[in-house]
Amino acid sequence: MTPTQRADQNTDLDVGDLTRAIENFNRYYIRLPAVQKLSFTTLSVLDTLALSGPKRLTELARTEQISQPGLTQLVTRLERDDLVRRHPDPADGRAVLVHITDSGRKIGQSRREDRGRHLIPLIAQLTPAERQAIAAALPALTRLAELGAEAAR
Repeated sequence: MTPTQRADQNTDLDVGDLTRAIENFNRYYIRLPAVQKLSFTTLSVLDTLALSGPKRLTELARTEQISQPGLTQLVTRLERDDLVRRHPDPADGRAVLVHITDSGRKIGQSRREDRGRHLIPLIAQLTPAERQAIAAALPALTRLAELGAEAAR
């Protein structure tokens, strides 16, 4: 199926339209000015750990789509900055699990709050119907992200 095809013949959801809308929004969203300048990869690692708990380096490298040596260097920097900690894996003493610290969690929370402040004036310019449409789409978009995460495992 090409991205311009319908996701299901019984719907009017055009996957190409959805892809373009998500990409256009992401292009804006990831470039919002940030109080704290951190790389996209750093933020992604912290977010992954905050959402899904401690991970082995190999698993993080796979989910973040970066090389293991690159991830090891990043985790070393994050550990130095007290954003993550490494602990022995109780299931395998030879391996370590990377855990997010409270400081690492605060970065994600602060970034979401900061981005929210940027979105509020834009959302205020939408019509009530547009705001309702976005609110109605949130459960489906959340589920779509969950399905994508499950498929990546």
